[in-house]
Amino acid sequence: MRILTWHVHGNYLYYLTQVPHEFYVPVKPGRPAGYGGRTGAFPWPDNLHEVPADDVRHLPLDVVLFQARQHYVDDQHTLLSPAQRRLPRIYLEHDPPREHPTDTRHLVDDPEVLLVHVTHFNALMWDSGRTPTRVIEHGVVVPRTVRYTGTLRRGVVVINNLRTRGRRLGADIFERVRGEVPLDLIGMDAASMGGLGEFPPPALPATIARYRFFFNPIRYTSLGLAVCEAMTIGMPIVGLATSEMVTVVENGVSGYLDTNVDRLVTRMRALLEDPSAARRLGAGARDSALERFGIERFVRDWEDVFAQVADHPQASTGTERRSMAAGAVV
Repeated sequence: MRILTWHVHGNYLYYLTQVPHEFYVPVKPGRPAGYGGRTGAFPWPDNLHEVPADDVRHLPLDVVLFQARQHYVDDQHTLLSPAQRRLPRIYLEHDPPREHPTDTRHLVDDPEVLLVHVTHFNALMWDSGRTPTRVIEHGVVVPRTVRYTGTLRRGVVVINNLRTRGRRLGADIFERVRGEVPLDLIGMDAASMGGLGEFPPPALPATIARYRFFFNPIRYTSLGLAVCEAMTIGMPIVGLATSEMVTVVENGVSGYLDTNVDRLVTRMRALLEDPSAARRLGAGARDSALERFGIERFVRDWEDVFAQVADHPQASTGTERRSMAAGAVV
């Protein structure tokens, strides 16, 4: 199929393009946010194509996949032709609601659009109204040669723009814990908080594999792909017992979660002193990640969704709607 989407999250777009369809992303002069095309240090596959935004309306397409409010509210009416606006449409929601955690109505209110959430937590928190929904959990790929070693007696945090994203992403928790446990921060603008800066995504797994544990200080957001990637290389995870994390990390098996930061600090110190325990938890994390976040399952899920919306572009109620979102929150 020929699928129009946008470059919103580089890592996610890279994994999405593992699905064997043709993807087209609009680009604008200067490549502003959302219109970056094949930018970044990703090994983009040949099935990802750039198209000037003004030429989108002339593309022969099968499906339109929105990934951000601006593209659904504005671009749908300015970039797409009337015929393209009648195509099967999907809105991929990357985050839980910001305005209110439980009572926020999703901007998509259309029984002819499929709303895809990346976690069950997100689907639980959004009020999706009459819009059919489905959950497709993350799928990741890491270099086959990269495995956790934990030789560096430090923890690592991987978050982009942590300073400006503040409390929601746990900037204050990171600062607090860093005063008690040796931690390094990696990501965009990390240097502004004394971190190591940004690493090219293909090099990130090998970079973090040396650290004793991965720390996730995020209070409220979707499940980070960096967590899934760290688990896949066999890294123990320490983090807050919030959002989807509580279904991903099992205490004493793949890492430790808690809402008490002091107890998390105690767990981190113990891992720093006991590398064998860290390796045991890392092995449990890898087993869990391979079962849950394998790229093959992710590709199958997306292939299924694309096939379903193409077959049932107006499935909105009753049996058709339930079929469209089989096994999902509706």
